[in-house]
Amino acid sequence: MVPPERIERSILLIRGHKMMLDTGLATPYGVETGQLVRAVKRNPSRFPHDFMFQLSEDEFENLRCHFGISSHWGGRLCDREA
Repeated sequence: MVPPERIERSILLIRGHKMMLDTGLATPYGVETGQLVRAVKRNPSRFPHDFMFQLSEDEFENLRCHFGISSHWGGRLCDREA
């Protein structure tokens, strides 16, 4: 079980909405990020219409700089808790 404090720390405010990155959402469910993304793409009707959205290039760059996400998808340079 993931501590509530860790979940709270992974909630971000983007476009005025509280949201979590796919990595933060996959962890509490014990699945890999890719599994979560594939499940949503295969079964969009099982998720609320506002369940996910694509970040703009500027938003992604801002998060990449803030969290140390590498320029390659799926890689990270540092962990937020580090």
